[in-house]
Amino acid sequence: MKAIVYHNYGPPDVVKLEDIEKPTAADDEVLIKVRAASVNPVDRLYRGRPYLVRIKIGLSKPKDTRLGRDVSGVVEAVGTNVTQFKPGDEVFGTCSGALAEYACASESAFVMKPDNVTFEQAASVPIAGLTALQGLRDKGQLRPGQKVLINGAAGGVGTFAVQIAKSFGADVTGVCSTGNVDMVRSIGADATIDYTREDFTKRTERYDLIFDCISNHSLSECRRVLNPNGKFVIVGGKKVRTLLSHALKGLVLSRFVSQSFVIFVARLRNEDLTILSDLMQAGKVTPVIDRTYPLSEAPEAFRRLETGHARGKVVITLDRAAERLERRRPGAPGARWENEPSLRERATADAEQEIGIEEERELR
Repeated sequence: MKAIVYHNYGPPDVVKLEDIEKPTAADDEVLIKVRAASVNPVDRLYRGRPYLVRIKIGLSKPKDTRLGRDVSGVVEAVGTNVTQFKPGDEVFGTCSGALAEYACASESAFVMKPDNVTFEQAASVPIAGLTALQGLRDKGQLRPGQKVLINGAAGGVGTFAVQIAKSFGADVTGVCSTGNVDMVRSIGADATIDYTREDFTKRTERYDLIFDCISNHSLSECRRVLNPNGKFVIVGGKKVRTLLSHALKGLVLSRFVSQSFVIFVARLRNEDLTILSDLMQAGKVTPVIDRTYPLSEAPEAFRRLETGHARGKVVITLDRAAERLERRRPGAPGARWENEPSLRERATADAEQEIGIEEERELR
């Protein structure tokens, strides 16, 4: 099968598409035919940075050459002890080595995909959705009527956080750039702050919870807009050094003030994946996808992720029609046809015709 691997540390160019052995399901595992996978900052292990992480993943070269965690697809086979799924079921969840044609994991790592979302949308959910859900509910202890500010509301975690906070009955303010204001409002934000025009830490508004996906302000600055008993939850940032500094300062600061500061990493829980599935089924959460790429263009997907300016999630698709559309599309790699419907329709028709011809040849 085809899979994305890396054998050396470096820029996205070290990520390669290679042929590897197809996995088989153990007694308590599920084998899925992958339809889509999404990329996350945690997948950037190919960089080998910070260097401290190499103690775990390999000093001079990676021990595990596979990449990808978030996945969706169709169950191909199940182990003898599996009771929740059967071949043909459409599922999403997490696994090791999701960027491949097939993937294997314990049945507890998957849940059923709602009928009203695509494979691409489902694949964008697990890590980002769990981070938003657990961060708001467990660490932020968000309650109906409370005011929450989401810093980085247009990103992968942020777009889920806006919608989940609204489903909790909170009053949501999203911080984003000018070009993302309308999108953040469209997914449920009651108010938005354009960070290119205004610094949220200098406003008079106060919040019960600040959910920080960016870590681009000091804790002392954020304290000014946090209510006396407010909570500050850090879930992301571009620099590991900043995150570690915030974590240490937050731990100390929380001992001396009534406000609490915590850095948070999500845990992969089947029951929480089920909650996210239910929220999507009910129409309360709709994943936002920035761009999609075929598996062969995984390096481009990682480059897009590294810009830090993706609107929602960056997704890799293994759907044959989608890959043909991607190769035929005009413009930069991964671009969408939001403003070119005629080109999209033409490409769709061409791809469908090509698939039909290939299938007819296979039957012969």
